[in-house]
Amino acid sequence: MLFGLDGVEIGLIIIFLSLFGGILSGFPVAFAIGGSAVISFAIIAGLDSAGYLVHQAIDTSSDAYNALISSGIHSDKISIFRNPDLPRVAQPVFERGWEHAMNTNISFIVNRMNERVLAGASIETLLAVLMFVLMGITLERSKIANDLLTTMARVFGPLPGGLAVSVVVVGAFLAASTGIVGATVVTMGLLSLPTMLRHNYSPELATGVIAASGTLGQIIPPSIVIVLLGTLAGDLYSAAQEQRAQLVGCSDALTYLGEAAVVSVGTLFQAAILPGIMLAFLYGLYAFGYALVKPDKAPPVPAMEGKGEKIGRNGALTWFLLAPAVLIGGMFVMGSFGVVGSQAILVDSYSDATESSSLRTNVSEQCQAAIIELHGQEKWDAAVAQQAAIDAAGGAQESHKLTEEELVAATDAKVAAAAPIGSGIAIFFTFMALTLVFARGIAPSADPRPILIGLAGVALAFIADIALITPLSTPGMTTIYLLVPALLTFYGVYHAAIRLGKNELLAVVFPPLVLIVAVLGSILGGITNPTPAAALGAGGAILLAAYRKLQDEGGTGKIILMATFAIVVMILVGVNFDLRMNRSDVPFEDILAFIIAKGAYLFAMFGILYGCVVLYRGAVLTPIVRETAKVTSMVFTILIGSQLLNLVVISFG
Repeated sequence: MLFGLDGVEIGLIIIFLSLFGGILSGFPVAFAIGGSAVISFAIIAGLDSAGYLVHQAIDTSSDAYNALISSGIHSDKISIFRNPDLPRVAQPVFERGWEHAMNTNISFIVNRMNERVLAGASIETLLAVLMFVLMGITLERSKIANDLLTTMARVFGPLPGGLAVSVVVVGAFLAASTGIVGATVVTMGLLSLPTMLRHNYSPELATGVIAASGTLGQIIPPSIVIVLLGTLAGDLYSAAQEQRAQLVGCSDALTYLGEAAVVSVGTLFQAAILPGIMLAFLYGLYAFGYALVKPDKAPPVPAMEGKGEKIGRNGALTWFLLAPAVLIGGMFVMGSFGVVGSQAILVDSYSDATESSSLRTNVSEQCQAAIIELHGQEKWDAAVAQQAAIDAAGGAQESHKLTEEELVAATDAKVAAAAPIGSGIAIFFTFMALTLVFARGIAPSADPRPILIGLAGVALAFIADIALITPLSTPGMTTIYLLVPALLTFYGVYHAAIRLGKNELLAVVFPPLVLIVAVLGSILGGITNPTPAAALGAGGAILLAAYRKLQDEGGTGKIILMATFAIVVMILVGVNFDLRMNRSDVPFEDILAFIIAKGAYLFAMFGILYGCVVLYRGAVLTPIVRETAKVTSMVFTILIGSQLLNLVVISFG
């Protein structure tokens, strides 16, 4: 054996060095990955043909191996790592020759491309890549990074290392909006590096912070890397857990794990949020600490005068801390006492089936031992007790259709248990109240009457919900009861939005933040999967970029705002009304709601098309489309190259 290493180990080292060298060669990563696969395969094939690469495989014809098989150990569980004392047999890395391995790779790459890139179950998820790239590039071209850096520099600049901290904050923000690394690093470098150097920042700190913050796009959702990983990890995890279960003697992964072996893109998004935020926090903390230790390397920047009204300390504490705490705390208190809660009275026409035990207990002794080792004896005993209780009650009961009397009784029970204030109304009007109090804090010297009228509308909405709205109220009647309170509230919110828009920090941060929260919230909340959420993000980015373009040109952007409002109306109507028109009996209020939702949808689509026209007229849409096509093709070329590299590894086991 060459260098005392197994041929497979040397082959993996060659692949790693080829990939590392290809990435550092300066060629695009999309081509470096595929090229490293070809080069590494050629090197391994040459060394294998010369007899330098020898694989020490387990001798499957030996008595020791057959004894293990006879004892009930699965063949897949036997390896040189678990059983190093088994007899070995020397064989080439490519058992049937490198020619056969190359023919297999060439034939399989077509199948892999068709399965992973062009078709297959993951193709719908891969469409999210295009949408997320379009969203990120559109926001980048709308000069959001420039405005964010300027605003954050004004906020953090007076602190030691404040410019570096602002770069980290903006880098995290752009990571959540672009999902790609290259665009973020280039944008941050062009905008922030000259400013930091001009204020005598250390070049090492400046470039390091920019590079580190730019890489946050790989981990903070929505990340293109996570989307691609999710399309592969789900199948790999499911197959691995099935094999793991069979190796320990269980029939399937559900029996062994007690839950389905599923990993989705949404699950990966949930797992990546906290590490991404913590990483950004540590970057900022390091920059701040470095500035404290070496103040000459990251000096504070004199505070720049910002726009907007001066806010006193007492006013800030009252309207930005005390009032929101009272509103949110009051909601939690009312929720804990049952004043706020669900008013849903939907009853399934079929009864609930008996719940099964937490773990399957009707398994073999070998599987039982493996389950106890994985979950613990206490959980196994609890599952056995649950199954015994089910058997004592006559076994698991199947679901059956409820009678009219049972349906009425179930509905009456839900009506009696419903909270006086619906959770949907409470959350919506609480957000409106928070908007009003924040606006009061932003402009304390402005006329308070619109804010007071809006708060009165919020109070009337809660009173109307308690006094007039019941769980049996139809969506149409609920809308009528809340019409006057909603109009009063919207009047106050309209004036509040004008005041909030005059605050530079909110005007810059709030619109893209709402877009990011809407995209991630729809995924993490289980409302939809990444592809429709990415489409929502792309459409919202187009509207935002078009509005900013119209503002730069001196326009009003009313059509864009109306289109955005139409999207909100469409969502609210769709949530509160039954829009299925194929029912035998459709109430008039549902027909009217369908017409309103359809009109809102058409106007929203018109607004997006109008936004595209505005961007095209301003010579912004063309580079967006060109850059989106380029980045998307690069991503998919990387995916194809990674499949080729994967086939090279598979070719020698």
